[in-house]
Amino acid sequence: MDVDDEENMSSSSTDVKENRNVDNVPPKDGGGQGAGEGTQLSNGGGSSSRKRPLEEGNNGHSKFRPKKRKKTPGPVLPKNALMQLNEIKPGLQYKLLSQTGPVHAPMFVMAVEVNGQVFEGSGPTKKKAKLHAAEKALRSFVQFPNASEAHLAMGRTLSVNTDFTSDQADFPDTLFNGFETPVPSDASFYLGSNGDGSFSSSGDYGLPSSAIASSLCQSPLPAPSPYPSASGKNPVMILNELRPGLKYEFLSESGESHAKNFVMAVAVDGQTFEGSGRNKKLAKARAAQSALASLFNMQLDQTPSRQPIPSEGLQLHLPQVLADAVARLVVDKFSDLTENFTSPHARRKVLAGIVMTTGTDVKDALVISVSTGTKCINGEYMSDRGLALNDCHAEIISRRCLLKFLYAQLELYLSNKEDQQKSIFIKSERGGFKLKENVQFHLYISTSPCGDARIFSPHEAAQEDQGDRHPNRKARGQLRTKIESGEGTIPVRSTTTIQTWDGVLQGERLLTMSCSDKIARWNVLGIQGALLSLFVEPIYFSSIILGSLYHGDHLSRAVYQRIAEIEDLPPLYTLNRPLLSGISNAEARQPGKAPNFSVNWTVGDTDLEVINATTGKDEMGRASRLCKHAFYSRWMRIHAKLSSSLRSKIKPNLYHETKQGATEYQTAKECLFKAFLKAGLGAWVEKPIEQDQFSLTV
Repeated sequence: MDVDDEENMSSSSTDVKENRNVDNVPPKDGGGQGAGEGTQLSNGGGSSSRKRPLEEGNNGHSKFRPKKRKKTPGPVLPKNALMQLNEIKPGLQYKLLSQTGPVHAPMFVMAVEVNGQVFEGSGPTKKKAKLHAAEKALRSFVQFPNASEAHLAMGRTLSVNTDFTSDQADFPDTLFNGFETPVPSDASFYLGSNGDGSFSSSGDYGLPSSAIASSLCQSPLPAPSPYPSASGKNPVMILNELRPGLKYEFLSESGESHAKNFVMAVAVDGQTFEGSGRNKKLAKARAAQSALASLFNMQLDQTPSRQPIPSEGLQLHLPQVLADAVARLVVDKFSDLTENFTSPHARRKVLAGIVMTTGTDVKDALVISVSTGTKCINGEYMSDRGLALNDCHAEIISRRCLLKFLYAQLELYLSNKEDQQKSIFIKSERGGFKLKENVQFHLYISTSPCGDARIFSPHEAAQEDQGDRHPNRKARGQLRTKIESGEGTIPVRSTTTIQTWDGVLQGERLLTMSCSDKIARWNVLGIQGALLSLFVEPIYFSSIILGSLYHGDHLSRAVYQRIAEIEDLPPLYTLNRPLLSGISNAEARQPGKAPNFSVNWTVGDTDLEVINATTGKDEMGRASRLCKHAFYSRWMRIHAKLSSSLRSKIKPNLYHETKQGATEYQTAKECLFKAFLKAGLGAWVEKPIEQDQFSLTV
């Protein structure tokens, strides 16, 4: 039985064992309940109620043969690598390089050239050799929306080790992500925010009841465990050996139908530990793991790539508690906005959101934005008046929602003296405004951002200490662009690409930089953008949290590490290194076609706005509340009130010219582009300049 079959069955390990007994090996006498039930065996002593497969001693009567379990039909397999590659690059020529071996066992080597690079594949037939060559080419060239599609396109079934979203606790030989007790890679990570070397009390961090309360019981710097290694055992089994007879209590069930979340609790030595998971078994295992970590100091999974990567300035210094709380707040808000996920607009592939914290207590956190989407505008619908949204990927839309919130907060500050105190902004000694000291923003995305952070994750080697053996490892960090009307990304060309308005309208594909690249850009230029940088100091994310496909090495490289050599940034601009983390209960894969719409909500809005990602407008053809035109109107109204007190004197005219007036921001942008070029990662592709050549009157 292969892994896919196991995954399609119930997560109960007894179900899996029963099926193995029925299909493969007759169970021994004296075993537990079998797959059949009810009929007693005529020669089995009469007291046994289980059936056994036909074997000697059953007198050859077929009535004793157990009923075969019906196989549920699986999904239709997608096209193989050859077909996939042919769709992307039609007319490729495969060459036979060699044939070796005896006649009865030949070995063929075939080669194919793609994008100037030659890929070779070998196999016992020419067809298999071609398939392997296509697989290698595809691996380096295209990105799949999720791990299962990538592996199936490669002509393989998924293995446990290569899918970061698999429910690993369901398999006896592996354990799930042990985020609740991260090993600190830096002592300052666990220090109080004053950095004076004293550990803050965990009691300072109040959490909603559904949070993993046990995380607050962890000792910050664990000593080596005196207990033997429990390799291969489920945490529930290990805890039961140490404290027999424990009872687990079911606390709650929540979440979308494809991403259910169960919470289980167990009381050990007078302390209650909670765990959550996509099934009760996994929730029990996580509760047990939390108890083992806190009471017995047993760390069950210390895979470096699965651990949170800390940030120096983060105030909430229990990163997994923060990550789980942020994810839960975003998902719960999306549930509220979609009538408990029953609305037609609850359908989505990727969910993103931004949460604001104003101190060290997660209870004070506020959801600023929620959004979904995976597609970009079709080139023919580009707007030269700033009325269409170009990129409807969820995290990009969430950041535009944050811009809308920042404009509202500036307007609040400027309205009257009383409201100044309510705003998140204060006056800066350098002129303009800056965030109040304790305000932080946290970005949640339900999966890794497209581009460099995601493309390599499905292909990880099983053993992390083997070094990087990926066939396309030289392209790590490469800038990549989204494909118009598609979901994958492709590397930028080696030469600078200039997109033209007429070229795109004549049918040239509109290119949009990947989400990984845009997040890296925000980590240098800030999330406020060029226009707002004329009023406020740069604002950076304090953390980036992924609901699935989290891999610390890839994510850190994609969002800041690859441009670590950036130089000559103007004052206040820096290379931001936010906290990076997965969540305890990773979201399940969502196969199927992504919807063509994107939804957005910002705090203060009454309802979701639904945007057609192809046109960048709503279904009635109206401009989004997040479009450039809407933001420029708000910017001009604020500018009219502030123009006398600004350091940069700008006369608003064309949208493009106003953005160019943010000189320090533009200097930082040039430094960013140079850093990518210097690292050999390609040239940033910008949209046709004509789309920013619009003006408006207040």
